[in-house]
Amino acid sequence: MREFGFELALCAALEREGHLVSRQLGGHVHGRRVLDTVVVHPTDAVSRRAAITPERLPTTAIEADVGPGRARYWKDAFDCHPDRAERATELAIERGFFERERHGGRTYVRQTARYPDWIEGITAIENKPDLDRPGDLQTQLRTDVSLALVDRVVLATADYVTRAHLNRIPDEVGVWRFDPESGDREIVREATDLPTDEAGVELRERKPLRADVRVVSAAEKASARTRLAERAYGKGWRSFDYPPCANCSPDADGIPHCTWKDRPVRASEECGPDCEGHEKADAPTVDGEALRAERTPWDPDPAGTRRRQTGLDRFL
Repeated sequence: MREFGFELALCAALEREGHLVSRQLGGHVHGRRVLDTVVVHPTDAVSRRAAITPERLPTTAIEADVGPGRARYWKDAFDCHPDRAERATELAIERGFFERERHGGRTYVRQTARYPDWIEGITAIENKPDLDRPGDLQTQLRTDVSLALVDRVVLATADYVTRAHLNRIPDEVGVWRFDPESGDREIVREATDLPTDEAGVELRERKPLRADVRVVSAAEKASARTRLAERAYGKGWRSFDYPPCANCSPDADGIPHCTWKDRPVRASEECGPDCEGHEKADAPTVDGEALRAERTPWDPDPAGTRRRQTGLDRFL
């Protein structure tokens, strides 16, 4: 199975266990690093987070000096560029995290609910079904460990894992052997908890005979962790298109399986008129939101926490 199908099968298996799963998210602070799979382990407070909105909340709004008590003039509540603050304010209002009041021609905001401490931990998973083609695996995993943005880093593979494989990756990295056909997962090596509350070192760019690194403070990491968890919460893992082909037959997890190729397919890269098995048809309809809501704490249609105040509408 190709890496795309392997990744989707692993996401589906983790979701069936009740985990909040997402894929292809930025796992960096100043550099450039895309994490294959992200699992957010929630606290019991996730129900209060779910009650606000099913979408991502902007970290800038979460960190603003705005609470559910007295409304504040929006420009006084942020410690960042005004344009960034304005975008965060509008998005937070749109998604029901802020509510707006107008006094003397000025916009004041307050939280509709206090942002809960709902993130217990984050696991990043690097998917390499074939360890004989590792690519830049060693550098990627060393970057994740030295930055320690997430609590645990795991390598997932379909291959048999040898001692030589283990010796080529950092000791802190856990290793799973995963069968995408059966969904069985064997823990070859447990992941070590990383020091997320301490400063980390991030690889920004590697050149011949030189590596550009930057020390990342604990405060910067805390902000990036919130951003990562919120993106994972809002995005989920079914962020792909289904091909408009009669041979696309999604399985019970919503994975786009092609009956002609007999495997999952990525519509954007390998489907269309150029494919010999292409039979034009409407793309299949899959209610991925219903599947996610049934299996995880994510709520696609919460009641919301915005309050309605008599007479307030005429100021909006």
